Amino acid sequence: MLPNTGSKACIPYLKKSKVAHILNISPPLNLNPVWFKQHCAYTIAKYGMSMYVLGMAEEFKGEIAVNALWPKTAIHTAAMDMLGGPGIESQCRKVDIIADAAYSIFQKPKSFTGNFVIDENILKEEGIENFDVYAIKPGHPLQPDFFLDEYPEAVSKKVESTGAVPEFKEEKLQLQPKPRSGAVEETFRIVKDSLSDDVVKATQAIYLFELSGEDGGTWFLDLKSKGGNVGYGEPSDQADVVMSMTTDDFVKMFSGKLKPTMAFMSGKLKIKGNMALAIKLEKLMNQMNARL
Repeated sequence: MLPNTGSKACIPYLKKSKVAHILNISPPLNLNPVWFKQHCAYTIAKYGMSMYVLGMAEEFKGEIAVNALWPKTAIHTAAMDMLGGPGIESQCRKVDIIADAAYSIFQKPKSFTGNFVIDENILKEEGIENFDVYAIKPGHPLQPDFFLDEYPEAVSKKVESTGAVPEFKEEKLQLQPKPRSGAVEETFRIVKDSLSDDVVKATQAIYLFELSGEDGGTWFLDLKSKGGNVGYGEPSDQADVVMSMTTDDFVKMFSGKLKPTMAFMSGKLKIKGNMALAIKLEKLMNQMNARL
C-alpha cells in the first residue's frame, strides 16, 4: 500500500515504467450507514484511501494503473489476534490470498485502473476454485470483512442465521441463547462462578451493562474488588467501561454466539469509556468459554 505521500514521491519513476501500478489496501465505497455508525472516523480514513484510488486513476490514466484491493474475509494478522483473542485465527484466511490477488493485479495492463478488487473475486477469474488452501482452518466458517455490499446486514443478521458468526472458540457456555426469563441473571451467575483473584488481578476494571428488553436494566461486573463481583444495579465504584445492548445480544455474546467485535462494528453493541479495558473483557470471555 502506498499512501498519497509515498505515491507522490514515486510518480516520476512510475511514469517511466511500462507496467506501473499503485495498489491501495482499501474497501469499495459503500455508503450504507451501517458502516459509519460507531466508527465513523475509521470509515472515513479507509474511504479516504479509496477516493485517492478514484482520483489518481483518472489523473494518471494511460500512465499509471491505480487500484484498490480488499479481502472478502478476515485475514489473520497481529491485529486480529489482539481483537479476537485465542481461536480467532480459525475464522481467518492467510495473507497468501492477498499476495496472490495483488500479483494478479500487477500482471494486468495500465488500462486496468480505477477498480475496487475483492481478493476472492479476482482469483476466481484466474481460475482458482479451491479456497480452502488459503484458510487457516479449512472448512471452518470464516469471518466476513467489513464494507462489502453483500455483508452490511449480514454482519449482524444473515451471518448469524447461517451459523457463520465468529466464535471465541469451538466450546461454548452451556447457556440457551434464545430469549427467556432470567437469561441475563443466569449468565451473570455463570460469570460469577468463573471469577477468581487471578482474573481480577489481570483485568482491574469495572464494567457496567445497560441492557434493554426483557430481563434488562443496569448490571455490573466488578473486576477490581477482591475475588470479583457481579450484580444488578450500579457498582460501588465508577465504571471504567459502559456497554449498551439488548438482553438477547448480551446473552449471545457471553455464550459465544455473537462476537463482541462484530456486535460493536454492526452497531449492536455501544461502548463508552476505556476501549483497552473493553478489549480485556473480550479476552476474558475467551477464557471463560474455555473453562466452562
